[in-house]
Amino acid sequence: MRALGVGLIGTGYMGKCHALAWNAVAPVFGDVRRPKLAMLCEVDEALAAQRAGEFGFAESTADWKALIAHPEVDVVSITTPNAFHAQMAIAALKAGKHVWCEKPMATSLADAEAMLVAAKAAGTVAALGYNYIQNPAIRLAQRLIADGTIGPVNHVRVEMDEDFMADAGALFSWKSEAASGHGALDDFGVHAFSLIKVLIGEVEAVMADMARPYAERPLAAGGTRAVETHDIATLLLRLSSGASGLVALNRSAWGRKGRIALQVFGAKGTIAYDQERMNEIELYTADGDSDVQGFRRILTAPAHAPYDRFIPAPGHGLGFNELKIIECRELLRAIAGEPAHLLDFEAGLRIERTVDAAARSFREGRWTTI
Repeated sequence: MRALGVGLIGTGYMGKCHALAWNAVAPVFGDVRRPKLAMLCEVDEALAAQRAGEFGFAESTADWKALIAHPEVDVVSITTPNAFHAQMAIAALKAGKHVWCEKPMATSLADAEAMLVAAKAAGTVAALGYNYIQNPAIRLAQRLIADGTIGPVNHVRVEMDEDFMADAGALFSWKSEAASGHGALDDFGVHAFSLIKVLIGEVEAVMADMARPYAERPLAAGGTRAVETHDIATLLLRLSSGASGLVALNRSAWGRKGRIALQVFGAKGTIAYDQERMNEIELYTADGDSDVQGFRRILTAPAHAPYDRFIPAPGHGLGFNELKIIECRELLRAIAGEPAHLLDFEAGLRIERTVDAAARSFREGRWTTI
């Protein structure tokens, strides 16, 4: 049997991340055959050829449809801007390919629903790039919650902040266009919802507020353009488990670089995590003598699989790209028909419905059921 053939559409930040994962998954895990990097696609032929050489792909093209039709491409990595996810994923699925699509799933609920229909009809694997759930620290938190270490969860709080949109003088970009989605709500919020989903369960209802810190941004050619998305969103949640929740999102938070401050409160304790310190969690349990109770810091280590596949010593730490390698290995499990720790298009659609409900809640000023 020939090696699994990979096609990559898009070579920006996340495209390079996917390429690194496809190149590293076999040597890191040692239990899978090295995939064949068959074809890479970029908008420009010269850039596509350059990136193919850098990333190790055999062929390149500026036509994403040609990549999907390539007979040696079995799985398509989609790392393009959000507005292109739906048409590319649906085309790949109709061609019988597996799909690994970056988040968010789509820029509209209708497109996300169409993607799931295509995935069910194809019968191939359709997975989404929620790599934060792959972190050994998050997997440890998931186990601690599942085994009752902190008791039944009654509240979850997630703050997600970065400052790449904080400068009022930064040029207008596609992230400020309505075509890219709602803004922080789906650009960021989907990550928060993915963590809540794997740790606690489904969101049942939402009440949302959104804001634009800057009404317009300058254009490179001169003048300004009105900002069409919201860089700040705050959401109250009700979960199907009975727990309550709060999600606060800000793409214009000076000083915050990759912060996901997660707190899970239970009847017997609390788990705290911050993505800017992504190789540790803090655990508080309300047992033992009260005068020695307190949070204890747990550093990830070889005991927290699959950390051991990267580093044999505790406390040395993994990074963002390593999480994508882990996700790639889970994708290969799914393709092989094995249980996999992934969010597929069905799970992703639930997240998109949560986003849509939050946007409606903001427009209508009321709690909205998902």
